[in-house]
Amino acid sequence: MSAASGIGISKDLSEIFASAVAGSAVRFIKVAIENESLVSRGTTDVEGATLEDDLGKLQTLLEDNEPAYVLARIGSPKAKDVGWIAISYVPDTANVRGKMLYASTRSALTKSLGSAHFSDSLFATSKADITPRAYAAHKARHTAPQPLSAREQEIADVRAAERAAGGTYEGSTARRNHVGQTVGMTWSDEAKKAVKDLGQGSGNELVLLSIDDTETLVLSSASECPVEELSKRIPKSDPSFAFYAWSHDHGSPSGAKRDISTVPLFQKAQVKNRMIYSLQARALHHIAKSHLADMPSVLSERKIETSDPTELNEGFLKSELGLGTSASPPGSGTSTPRPGGQAPGFARPKGPGRKR
Repeated sequence: MSAASGIGISKDLSEIFASAVAGSAVRFIKVAIENESLVSRGTTDVEGATLEDDLGKLQTLLEDNEPAYVLARIGSPKAKDVGWIAISYVPDTANVRGKMLYASTRSALTKSLGSAHFSDSLFATSKADITPRAYAAHKARHTAPQPLSAREQEIADVRAAERAAGGTYEGSTARRNHVGQTVGMTWSDEAKKAVKDLGQGSGNELVLLSIDDTETLVLSSASECPVEELSKRIPKSDPSFAFYAWSHDHGSPSGAKRDISTVPLFQKAQVKNRMIYSLQARALHHIAKSHLADMPSVLSERKIETSDPTELNEGFLKSELGLGTSASPPGSGTSTPRPGGQAPGFARPKGPGRKR
């Protein structure tokens, strides 16, 4: 069951998928959310030798404006080790509630059916994203090396030159994670879109991201979240990263402001997971900032940190973000006046007493 949406898997869907995994000739299982449950809306049998051969059937299986999930067999029924792909179809023309509901439930769908069965996932916003040509491009992106920014390419060129010259020094800033890779991991398309959508919104919204088995940052949930509900929506045990967009009128002359803050949450995770998440926290903040660079709502420079998610309330957010306080910042040269309007004096420091 999805902790964010309260939606679980129906018994009928579970049985249909189990039968398909066991070897029935099913290519596609269409899944929809009905009466607070994930249910099967029909199956399509295998005809072609590969998934690409049958992808054309999705053009009639799916509706133009109606979100749905599609569980798709990648190979033939005999090739059980090839696995399945979870397709999340959320059209741009769908209503906002539908978009959030399906975005926040996808992770629960695959976990409830068994994550080990799914070797890939695909996020589609139109039928054009699930054609054979689009799927081929999707696979090519996953196998191709990740593109580098101009700065990253410059660093890579310098290191390549050092290796060619026989140098071994990498500098103290070359931080590594537990498998020896440079800190900063791949973002899934869903995770990128959820954070960008957050920057274009206007209300209070919560996006939760997590790291999957392939060390990719994926979307766990995205939903509207009033500030008084924040502490209840945050996972108490599973490690995650949270982005919270908060619309408020604290500390803004115009009376309206929207802060987006990162909340690293991994305090109760296993030691290995705590290490992975803590290494990614700084990189996550900088990458998210670049995703939101041209958005109406920008990422706050302050990260909210807590070891107890239950203390996440309006007062705590104001304190962490420095809102609604009249105290002068450190080093400003001003001080709090004493009663009677007298400024505080400064006592002359006394030197150490002379020994006799």
